[in-house]
Amino acid sequence: MTPLSIDAERLLGRLRDLGRIGRDGGGRLVRLAASDADRAGRDALVAWIRGAGLEVAVDRIGNVFGIWRTADHRDRAPVMIGSHIDTVIDAGILDGCYGVLAGLEVIETLKAAGSIPARPIAVAAFTNEEGVRYAPDMMGSLVHAGGLPVEEALATLGTDGTVLGAELERIGYAGSEEPGFLTPHAYLELHIEQGPVLEREGVSVGAVETLQGISWQRVTIEGEANHAGTTPMAMRRDAGHAAACVVTFLRDRARRPNAPTVATVGCMSFEPNAINVIPSRAIFTVDLRDPDEQRLRAEEAALAGYLTELAAAEEVTIAVERLARFEPVTFDRRMVALIETAARDRGLSVKRMTSGAGHDAQMIARIAPAAMIFVPSIGGISHNPREQTPDADLVAGATVLLDVVARLAAQ
Repeated sequence: MTPLSIDAERLLGRLRDLGRIGRDGGGRLVRLAASDADRAGRDALVAWIRGAGLEVAVDRIGNVFGIWRTADHRDRAPVMIGSHIDTVIDAGILDGCYGVLAGLEVIETLKAAGSIPARPIAVAAFTNEEGVRYAPDMMGSLVHAGGLPVEEALATLGTDGTVLGAELERIGYAGSEEPGFLTPHAYLELHIEQGPVLEREGVSVGAVETLQGISWQRVTIEGEANHAGTTPMAMRRDAGHAAACVVTFLRDRARRPNAPTVATVGCMSFEPNAINVIPSRAIFTVDLRDPDEQRLRAEEAALAGYLTELAAAEEVTIAVERLARFEPVTFDRRMVALIETAARDRGLSVKRMTSGAGHDAQMIARIAPAAMIFVPSIGGISHNPREQTPDADLVAGATVLLDVVARLAAQ
């Protein structure tokens, strides 16, 4: 039997079309969750879903679903393919969007071939995966999986002072379905790697078997403002210096030989933020990630211990707020093996790997067997307009997705 082929021109064209939606005055792609730009992107997606003859459903947190139900199997749990279409600020066009549009392409390909799946197939676009405007990230899938009450999520205050629920109402995507109304038989997410491994090793497809745990914290250090010229170094309670010590501590620990943990201080601000005043306050974030839960806990404990020592040594006060905490995920072994087999059957090289980034798949894995497919990212660059994957790799990843979905939906 001749293997099915996706419509590469349609998939790549939609990626380009969606990538034009949400450009600001400087040409940057900024399609933040529940914004006007997000509404425009959602409208385009829904139009494509309807054009494919699929049922459209939207839940109360704004997750959008395109569902292909066959007459004989409407009540069976669906095979779900998903990701997101919200972006970071000044984004590339592939992150998240590739997985959603490839999912739609898979369904259209199967429909056009006259396939009769044994269960429904659904494509999902989850709300606020990036977490730029509203925290936490991966919110829509977290709510769908029952990890965050929908009322609490809808009440989330954004960085711009807006409330998520009100914004979803305003843009017309506060749906009526209860989150979790569609529990998958299995969940697949196709994504660019966002890292350099596949490109560096010359591998076409990543079969993602684990996903790193994530710990987000906000640290506030209180010192004392004083004159930068007249205060001796030994007599300072310098919140800025203490913050720099934390950054160095985290980097030194993460750079130990064979240490898989990664650590990032991505946001930092000083008060009063004047060139000639010793900072009285430093506020910064810490992002810790590790694929092993025990190691991640050990790194959190090491940071907490260091902060206690630092507060005493520098005569400052330190407070820590937890922003988000997700345990590492091990994806379904059977599905990972299916991805490997599908890639090899298409003559593609494949390797098992760990995802360093968080994805909606880690949330849906709480309620259904789940796995991810990666394709190479040029230079490992993502969250950046230079994010790029060769067209051939995008098509190859979507083809592997097609084959795995077809096998799962036939069960």
